[in-house]
Amino acid sequence: MDRNFKVVGTSVNKIDGLSMAAGQAVYVADWPMPKAPLVGAILHSPHAHAIITSIDTSEAEAMPGVHAVLTYKNVPRNVYTTGGQGYPEPSPYDTFILDKKMRYVGDWVAAVAADNAAIAKEAIKAIKVEYDVLPAVLDIRKAKGGPVIHDEPEAHELFPIGFKPEQNVASEAGATMGEVDKLLAESPVMISHEYETHYGQHCPIEPHVSMGYLDERGRLVIVTSTQVPFHARRITARALGIPVKQIRIIKARVGGGFGTKQEVLYEPLVGALVLACKQPVLMELTRAEEFISRTRHPQIVKMSNGARPDGSLTATKMEVLSNTGAYGSHALTVAMNCGSKVLPLYRADAVEFHCETVYTNMPVAGAYRGYGATQSSFAQEMQMDELAEILNMDPIEFRLKNAIRENEGSPVFAALGEGKAGVEQKVTSNGLERCIRQGAEAIGWKDIWRKHITNGTKVRGVGMAALMQGSSIPEVDMASVSIKMNEDGSFNLLAGATDLGTGSDTMLAQTAAEALCCKAEDIIVYSSDTDMTPFDVGAYASSTTYLSGEASRRAATEVARQIKEVAAEMLGVSIDDIELEDSKAFVRDDESRFKTYSDICNNALYSNNQHQIGTIASAISHKSPPPFAAHFAEVEVDTETGEVKVLHYVAATDCGTAINPTLAEGQVEGAVMNGMSYALTEEYLFDKNGRMVNDGFDNYKIFSTADMPKMTTIMVPTYEESGPYGAKSVSEIGINGACPAIANAIYDAIGVRIRSTPFTAEKVLKALKEKKKG
Repeated sequence: MDRNFKVVGTSVNKIDGLSMAAGQAVYVADWPMPKAPLVGAILHSPHAHAIITSIDTSEAEAMPGVHAVLTYKNVPRNVYTTGGQGYPEPSPYDTFILDKKMRYVGDWVAAVAADNAAIAKEAIKAIKVEYDVLPAVLDIRKAKGGPVIHDEPEAHELFPIGFKPEQNVASEAGATMGEVDKLLAESPVMISHEYETHYGQHCPIEPHVSMGYLDERGRLVIVTSTQVPFHARRITARALGIPVKQIRIIKARVGGGFGTKQEVLYEPLVGALVLACKQPVLMELTRAEEFISRTRHPQIVKMSNGARPDGSLTATKMEVLSNTGAYGSHALTVAMNCGSKVLPLYRADAVEFHCETVYTNMPVAGAYRGYGATQSSFAQEMQMDELAEILNMDPIEFRLKNAIRENEGSPVFAALGEGKAGVEQKVTSNGLERCIRQGAEAIGWKDIWRKHITNGTKVRGVGMAALMQGSSIPEVDMASVSIKMNEDGSFNLLAGATDLGTGSDTMLAQTAAEALCCKAEDIIVYSSDTDMTPFDVGAYASSTTYLSGEASRRAATEVARQIKEVAAEMLGVSIDDIELEDSKAFVRDDESRFKTYSDICNNALYSNNQHQIGTIASAISHKSPPPFAAHFAEVEVDTETGEVKVLHYVAATDCGTAINPTLAEGQVEGAVMNGMSYALTEEYLFDKNGRMVNDGFDNYKIFSTADMPKMTTIMVPTYEESGPYGAKSVSEIGINGACPAIANAIYDAIGVRIRSTPFTAEKVLKALKEKKKG
């Protein structure tokens, strides 16, 4: 393929940038309706584990302005999963629209639809509920053998995922490649530690919001802030017990997702309210409700590694205990990604992986940017530093010695997929060494590492992490794009892919424009509407650029062929004699003979051999080429207070060809900020009954731009032959480096290993005091 691109690789303006900056973008709550919709609200459980013994809704139902009150008694009882993944879903079916049993503080007791928010709130207060409170499981280590959380007979798995609800096990998987235990026991150097990661919330600016209504034909239309419109349609149909054809899902502008809107959470409930009152209903979460909607999976990762004196790895073993909370959404696949997206990074003679995901009566975990790799990268990259220190090697050189190289494979690729075995593959593009070398130079590694630069009570240190991720889910996910030509030479591109603010609509326009030899602004992108756009799995698994971008390229390539075909007929030459450039088709040996795209489309539509120039193309991946990255953090630790301040952060990333370099850099920088916030300040606090006590931004601290340190972003170009114009993914990998890089930098500064996140001042100070004692 010609790599002299004209549109790809350039930072064209984001096609929705102006409308968003001007406040004209239409979000769900802005959706134009003939009259204001009713307002939906939820009554949440005050108990972590309880059974409703009595529920009286009569007072609420009698209130003026209340149009519907729903409980488990008057909604369909169809079991489903909220995990927006391909069918059959690899998550257990363990959820109902409303249920009699409460499984965490915040679980749904009832829902109302009323004329306005004030009436809805009063109606919620008027519902009288009595509970039989049950013993709760609030500790991940005590889940197995604890009170059974899912004893409903309907709960089941669609295919074997290790689902054992009687033991509070949502999923279990693993693979062994070689004689791991034997090699670990025989290794000259062997270390084994546990690393623990905490709850974290996605904190999108726009919380979950859905609005439903019945159209003129009685079909249920749900306008929603979602990453997965087609999955939302399928899952909502199952939950409500109505045909897919009776549901239309429209994705409005999304005010951030980061994985939490991969869940099909509120669409079924909003649909049930609409069907109950036959009026439009809008449901928008409060920030407190958003905090208990979905979270990152807290995990305990036991990591064991053996090495020879020369630094080569003999064996690697990763054991993951993951907390899915009250429901098993993404329970298996997040845990499996801990291995599949991380373990292939380093070559070892033998590798073993085991993951077990357990239920607790705590907030429900789900998809979150990084999707397991965030948690296990923390464990692996801390341990790489620990091994390097024991071997008296520079952490950079130790990683370079063991890192996977181009044209190499890993048994992990074939052994671990998402919910099933993976796909055997080799790494066909790899810029990791350049990422490491350039990142080290940018951070000033040689000037800081092991220097313990001190300023009063403050000590500086530097740490790093090497990273890999994936691009789509091979042999599972599929994307489609349709393109049709218009009379003025412009093109309509319809995609099921969902732009969450990431710029994917712009990326699709660029990949199409490159093949069509036109400007990106000549591509009119519409996404994503289950009635109007072709199928796409949605925005997750780092798939949009790699998979949806490839579908766009294929569709555009076919449309370009059709343009050539019509132009050849108009100019009286062979199709092989036609070239395309700047929205014109010309004869290769005589550029004075040409037709504009407008000429060509008008000819096809109105004059000769009339037809619509256009097509639909689909793409499915047969591999998941990993992007690579190296992250470096320079920190300053105050030994008197324990405060950790990041002074400089460097992220060097190989995402293949950056379709739009500015947008790619923005993805990296946003992910890094997300990761630093999670590493340093974000923390769920619970009371003894499992209730979150800091469910607002006054007490749950997230980074703002004012908190950002000096940031250096380096894009390291490679070319991935299987991707559109050489592209791989970029959106997730950037979040995975902050925890290990900062932890390693803290150790370099003050000699304390902190193997649990977040790195709060209290935790660091406590570790310093223990070091002095010991």
